[in-house]
Amino acid sequence: MKTIGLLGGMSWESTTSYYKAINERVKAELGGLHSAKICLYSVDFAEIEQLQHAGDWPATARILAQAAKSVEKGGADFLMICTNTMHKVFHEIESQISIPVLHIADATAQQLVRDKVTKVGLLGTRFTMEQDFYKGRLVENFGIEVITPAPDEQSLVHEVIYQELCQGIIEPESKARYLEIIENLQQRGAQAVILGCTEIALLVQQSDTETPLYDTAEIHAIRAVEFALA
Repeated sequence: MKTIGLLGGMSWESTTSYYKAINERVKAELGGLHSAKICLYSVDFAEIEQLQHAGDWPATARILAQAAKSVEKGGADFLMICTNTMHKVFHEIESQISIPVLHIADATAQQLVRDKVTKVGLLGTRFTMEQDFYKGRLVENFGIEVITPAPDEQSLVHEVIYQELCQGIIEPESKARYLEIIENLQQRGAQAVILGCTEIALLVQQSDTETPLYDTAEIHAIRAVEFALA
């Protein structure tokens, strides 16, 4: 079994989901008392969040690249960046280490392709929904059409992530609004919706809607175990 490197803490609320999903998958695959070999570096998200909203992405890249080096030195055989938004600096992190980095959008897109989904809705932080680092990868590498919520809906999705979900706050009203936005995306032709922020699955689950949901944290975690056990 390879050692899985996790670059987490963005937020720690969703990093716990990674840890749980990875270990549950290893147990399901190997049985008994088996659990995953994991090397985790958890950053202080307040520092990262301030730089995100200031637009200082080079500074976030430096922090995360240094953390990634620590994970590699700790014995990890490959790295997972446990957040969608910070894949904006994926290449900067990847270039600073010698171990493979498994991209969250690739893992998600591969599942979409297997399920024959060609048009998908995307929820996430405003950075993920507005910018091209995530959407562009789905379009260019996998031929998947991506649609995002209306601007006012994007603002609500973004605010709920930072003001509630990243702080462990689950509000029924926010859940209802998210489900309305998911329904709107489906009405615009989305065959499925990507939960493109690792905290969103804390708020909405597949049992809440008939629209197929793709939980990126879970998909990424499953891909990690496949890679670790290959």
